[in-house]
Amino acid sequence: MEVALAIALVVGLLVTGLLTWRRRRRASSEPVRRDAPTVDRAPQVRGIGDRLGSLFGRGIDAEFWSGVEETLIQADVGVATSVAIVERIRSEGPSTPDGVKAALRRELVAAFAGRDRTLALEGKPAVLVVVGVNGSGKTTTIAKLAQMLLDEGHSVLLGAADTFRAAASEQLREWGNRLGVDVVSGEEGADPASVAFDARSAAESRGKDVVIIDTAGRLHSKRNLMDELGKVVRVLGRSGPISEVLLVLDGTTGQNGLAQTRAFTGAVAVTGAVITKLDGTARGGMAVAVERELGVPVKLIGVGEGLRDLLHFDGVQFVDALLEET
Repeated sequence: MEVALAIALVVGLLVTGLLTWRRRRRASSEPVRRDAPTVDRAPQVRGIGDRLGSLFGRGIDAEFWSGVEETLIQADVGVATSVAIVERIRSEGPSTPDGVKAALRRELVAAFAGRDRTLALEGKPAVLVVVGVNGSGKTTTIAKLAQMLLDEGHSVLLGAADTFRAAASEQLREWGNRLGVDVVSGEEGADPASVAFDARSAAESRGKDVVIIDTAGRLHSKRNLMDELGKVVRVLGRSGPISEVLLVLDGTTGQNGLAQTRAFTGAVAVTGAVITKLDGTARGGMAVAVERELGVPVKLIGVGEGLRDLLHFDGVQFVDALLEET
């Protein structure tokens, strides 16, 4: 009897230990949510509304206008854009805080007006090339974009043209498995332009609606890497039109995002921006500068870690979130 009790005790301890290990392993792995879409959630952009509220109690004088300008700059709206906006509002002579806030809202909304934010899906397949620096959330954004297109009824294929980072293709294949979509990849070190071309050909032969090409994350200041990215786009363009070249920008990087946008636009003619990490930690005013100073439309924003936390950009909603007081 004592032996049986001892065996039962040991088995119980082993089972408990195994269950604890499995729970910890799941907790440490990357969460993939499949909850309801968050299409009605506004981006939680912090800071401007509260700082402006504190300024409005001082009276409208020279110091006040300097404070408004500084607030916009701190929110990553950009120096040139912030100065221009404040000068225009000040020239109108608003005499009340409400008048200033209304004028500021109008100027910020105008910065996003008149741009086509439609995700272009011309061709069969439509070709979407996704570019960006390391750490911007590019590969995760591709997975979210694929989920968005699947939800809209499109068939999708992914192309793993990041052949320099050992885990890049593996990461994209894992996302493909989770999403139930095909992934075309090459050997490590293979020519990325060749892999991208093969992915497009595979999407065409398999009758897919959209092929999304992942490219290697690269420093925008490295000319040789940017030239190589240009080659990927040129090779893809030889077999048909490219619907979109989407630049993924980390919303927490501030004005560095402008330098990235200039470099990538010069290399591959970016057609739209995706700003990630607007989930309560990013200031997000960079979106204003990207559009106003560089003319690149923001088409999508990432507001969370879930697969469905990628939203179509709405300029009015974004500005209202930017100016909201907590």
